[in-house]
Amino acid sequence: METMLREAKELHDEIPSQLRENIVLEHTPLIRYIVNRIAVRLPSHIDLEDLHNTGVIGLMDAIQKYDPEKNCKFKTYAEFRIKGAILDQLRSLDWVPRSVRQKGRKLERAYSDMEQRLGRAANEDEVADSLGIQIEKFHELLNQVRGISLVNLEEIRSRDADGERTGGYTDIIEDVQAENPFATVKLVEMKRVVADTISALPQKERLVISLYYYEDLNMKEIGNILGITESRVCQIHTKSVLRLRSRLKAVAER
Repeated sequence: METMLREAKELHDEIPSQLRENIVLEHTPLIRYIVNRIAVRLPSHIDLEDLHNTGVIGLMDAIQKYDPEKNCKFKTYAEFRIKGAILDQLRSLDWVPRSVRQKGRKLERAYSDMEQRLGRAANEDEVADSLGIQIEKFHELLNQVRGISLVNLEEIRSRDADGERTGGYTDIIEDVQAENPFATVKLVEMKRVVADTISALPQKERLVISLYYYEDLNMKEIGNILGITESRVCQIHTKSVLRLRSRLKAVAER
């Protein structure tokens, strides 16, 4: 694919329409896969076909902007552009009410504060107690914020002096011809934080993360394996992501 795109740009200065159509057809399963993964954490009223169409637009943008000279695989670059387009579309729809985002931040702070105080992963009862609510209300709160458990790379990146987010999706695509020691150290540290955070999770949360992200199982399949309901799996997943978001933000803001 990379060779075809390089040759097309050298010969035509742009991608011929036939090649563009072939690339879109070839990567349609990738778009569908990304949409389905994101859809697990979306409200039921979101039209998945619209998201698929947005993903196609993101892919077209990737085809147009892909630079073969960076020696990055096109599929990797396309995946970031597709995800970026879909997440931008979701943000524009304002599909998560401000009150829900506020509740999500409240939960993140609660987990962060409790774990700093305890020096270990806090359990549900401890976090619920810190919030002054019953465990049943805590579970309801987790269900309400499940839609914001998408870890968007743009949201955890650093901000400049004016408070604006800096960088973009292309910044995380490796250029093998250039070395950036700072970026390398940052990446190593981020990987360490992710690994340490996952390792510190309670066993059931760690298992859900492993089955969902490494074994590509959906919530219902995980529930069948663990002998719990799909809703309970969603709650466990949301708690794990909240912990991860809090730790990643702390590293990005250093």
